[in-house]
Amino acid sequence: QVQLVESGGGLVHAGDSLRLSCAASGGTFSTYAMGWFRQAPGKEREFVAAISWAGDTKNSDSAKGRFTISRDNAKNTVYLQMNSLKPEDTATYYCAAVAAASYYRIYDGRYDYAYWGQGTQVTVSS
Repeated sequence: QVQLVESGGGLVHAGDSLRLSCAASGGTFSTYAMGWFRQAPGKEREFVAAISWAGDTKNSDSAKGRFTISRDNAKNTVYLQMNSLKPEDTATYYCAAVAAASYYRIYDGRYDYAYWGQGTQVTVSS
């Protein structure tokens, strides 16, 4: 069983940056593909970014050019660096993990993931 704990959320102004962290335990982290999703009030949970074992990444259109996902297998941690934040980025951000089928596989669907963290709130004021 994999446990995921997110941290790093907060209240910032438009244009600011935040770095979210997700610490994993209970599994072999290096063999898991990881993802970040977010959910705003009244909306569906949506894909933000994902990373494979190998470190290949994929971003949503809204995150391209502003957000960067990365992982440190030695620390069992995945990060989401968020720059140029906008009010529409306000949401609860969730980390997710899945035992990957291959070294390069990236998962961008919420139903692909088996394990989820409790979420961290990001609020961007205008």
